[in-house]
Amino acid sequence: MEILAFGVQADERPLIERAFAGHHDVRCVDVFLNQDTAPIAAGHEIVSTSVNAALDRRVLEILSDGGTRMIAQRSTGFNNIDLDVADRLGLTVARVSFYSPYAVAEFAWTLATAVNRRIVRAAGRTRDFDFRLDGLMGRDLRGRTAGVLGTGKIGEAFTRIAHGFGMNLLGWDIAENPACAALGMKYVDKDRLLAESDLVSLHVPLLPATHHLIDAAALRSMKDDAILVNTSRGGLVDTEALVRELRAGRFTGVGLDVYEAEAGLFFLDRSLAGIEDDTLARLVTFPNVLVTSHQAYYTAEAVGQIVDTTVQNVLDYLAGRRSENVLVPRSA
Repeated sequence: MEILAFGVQADERPLIERAFAGHHDVRCVDVFLNQDTAPIAAGHEIVSTSVNAALDRRVLEILSDGGTRMIAQRSTGFNNIDLDVADRLGLTVARVSFYSPYAVAEFAWTLATAVNRRIVRAAGRTRDFDFRLDGLMGRDLRGRTAGVLGTGKIGEAFTRIAHGFGMNLLGWDIAENPACAALGMKYVDKDRLLAESDLVSLHVPLLPATHHLIDAAALRSMKDDAILVNTSRGGLVDTEALVRELRAGRFTGVGLDVYEAEAGLFFLDRSLAGIEDDTLARLVTFPNVLVTSHQAYYTAEAVGQIVDTTVQNVLDYLAGRRSENVLVPRSA
């Protein structure tokens, strides 16, 4: 059997091909799954998709009509998949429920320290042999307060690093994480966390209840000199509201690895074509903002775990087994 994998990055391809070797053939394509590319999957019972695939009703119908019966998504998040439609069409859907939390947590800290110490601006200057320090002053993080919204596996890893920096710890989640509490984290409501934190990092999934969790009101409640980091999902932040606050001169720094309208932009080279997204175009012009293209997960360890789990999801489907990774089970 040949599995068709959409949206495969160049670094990811050998890992996928090696993982499937000895099990099934795999065809890797670099295009992302959407209405225009879905017909490519015709004749493939199993397709694997990336986080930026658009698995809405129409795409799922095209896949189903072409003979696809199983979708193996190579990510933890699944907000891009219409699970109700998949269920109605009899499509099995599985995801990767867990991979290295350190990849994302460490990258969140990379963004936080980069904007705090003005690393991008400093690197740009030194390339031009401008070695002035004007405008590059950062702040010690020791003794300041880190607010962690979402204290699951990734949030816990982020908290451990914050503890290593000697920061005070505030947390917000539907349930307390004992490991975070043992590090001295105090759980408070979201409003208090935003108001008191010098650094706010987002580690919650994107659900209807968390869409624009950081909205205009939330942004206004934060300290003027706070740092905001989002390595989870772009839809957690109201980007237009964020731009308005940045235009008002607020925030020491903002580090974003995700963007709410990133589909069709991130993972692609738009350097020649440019972009029509005025909000993103404005966002990247602020000197205290660092935007990266959804790469927090992108380490050899994390991607390796994602690929291995994807292969196991395929093997489980073919064997009629069901695991915790299954979002929509196989039809009887």
